[in-house]
Amino acid sequence: MYFTLLITVILTAVVLVVGAYVIAKLIGPRSYNKLKGEPFECGIPTRGSSWLPVSIGYYLFAILFLMFDVETLFLYPWAVVVKEFGTMALFSIGFFLLVLVFGLAYAWRKGALEWK
Repeated sequence: MYFTLLITVILTAVVLVVGAYVIAKLIGPRSYNKLKGEPFECGIPTRGSSWLPVSIGYYLFAILFLMFDVETLFLYPWAVVVKEFGTMALFSIGFFLLVLVFGLAYAWRKGALEWK
């Protein structure tokens, strides 16, 4: 039963993707000119190298965002089953949140959340 469902989902996905590609090729605008192949950034031709150093702060901010985003994912299943597990579940999620709060406090103290 699940195998049939899996095959149906995969075939549907393939048909939809191929269908969208074929329709886009058939009715999409066509303009073939040399200028269209040139690289542009906001309508202005680039000057110099496109490889610029990026501040580590952007990566650190993104990792912190992902950390708290994953925290939300872990809190939802816990909230669903908290009544079944009782006090132990409450202590375990409290410890989980405590570790995250300490992590946030450490990042805040180190200045990871400040744009410089």
